Amino acid sequence: MEEKLKLYLRTMISHNGSDLHLKSGSQVRVRVHGVLKVLGKDELSAEMMDKLAQEITTADQYEKLQTDRNLDFSYVMGEDSRFRVNFFYQMDGLSAVFRIIPVKILTLDELNLPPVIKTFAEIQRGLVLVTGVTGSGKSTTLAAILDKINRESKKHIITVEDPIEFVHKDRGCLINQRGIGPDAHSFSDALRAALREDPDIILVGEMRDLETIDIALHAANTGHLVFSTLHTLDAKETIDRIVGMFGNEEQNRIRMSLASVLEGVISQRLIPTKRGGRVAGIEVLKKTARIEQLIAENRDAEIPDALFEGKEIYGTQTFDQALLDIFRRGEITEEIALEYATNPSDMKLKMQGVGKGAIVDEHAHEKEVDVFGFKEDEA
Repeated sequence: MEEKLKLYLRTMISHNGSDLHLKSGSQVRVRVHGVLKVLGKDELSAEMMDKLAQEITTADQYEKLQTDRNLDFSYVMGEDSRFRVNFFYQMDGLSAVFRIIPVKILTLDELNLPPVIKTFAEIQRGLVLVTGVTGSGKSTTLAAILDKINRESKKHIITVEDPIEFVHKDRGCLINQRGIGPDAHSFSDALRAALREDPDIILVGEMRDLETIDIALHAANTGHLVFSTLHTLDAKETIDRIVGMFGNEEQNRIRMSLASVLEGVISQRLIPTKRGGRVAGIEVLKKTARIEQLIAENRDAEIPDALFEGKEIYGTQTFDQALLDIFRRGEITEEIALEYATNPSDMKLKMQGVGKGAIVDEHAHEKEVDVFGFKEDEA
């Protein structure tokens, strides 16, 4: 079965796919530019999936899969292909998802990210969060920021991931990467231990629970730079989610701590382009005196206005501002822009030249951008 798996993975790579889906009792599917497509005519039986699981996991991993009914790990195919894998049981047997992890770490310039994001690699302490739904490129963005730090400074970086995705080589920095399972029992355990390991920078793959969030805030408060991710759509929701995870009696303390240490929030979504690829729409929050005050005073609803108004001075922007810029460059249709907009009616007015931010870009062009490794289709 492993040889068949390799064939499926090679085919996915050749078609610029991002995820391979294998399910007992169903055909193989691959996600290309956000759309699931059937790959070949093979129908996988429960026995075939179980055999595959045994072939590509260790004895301990397979036992954990039987006990926990799901398993995360990394799969390496040759020297140039790595995948994040999740096996899980469902009503028909085992299913699995293989997500490709690019071996090459792209730079922030190659990812076409807003220039302000480079400044997050220069911060000495605090908390920086990258947010978005699964598959929006959070790990890719974090890897690019970490790579910039690695090349330009001399620091000790500890990462805690489940599983380890991008592999960083020691350059200017000393980097210790720990995977949940092989190297640590949990995010909270590894993060607590990291505070005793003389780190300058800590990357937490995901802030999944209250304990991990609390320790991460403590680490940022005690002079460390902490990077992490959350499954939230924008900066306002990110702040609400963090504060809301704590009990009422704790929320004021957490809000004040967050206002003090939160240096930035990068929220990203992938938008379908005219040519069939996808482009990243990025909302950026950067700490300012006003942002700190809004968080501390529980005025989160005013944060989008602060981001909108800070674009020229601070480089901040709302998701709709980013979306409008992408539309003006000719990369997406008006229908897609309105479909993905946070406020479609306001977006419509701006497209028609009405309201703040409605100045028409005279340099709009048709250039297709390759973002996060999703190649454009040949037109």
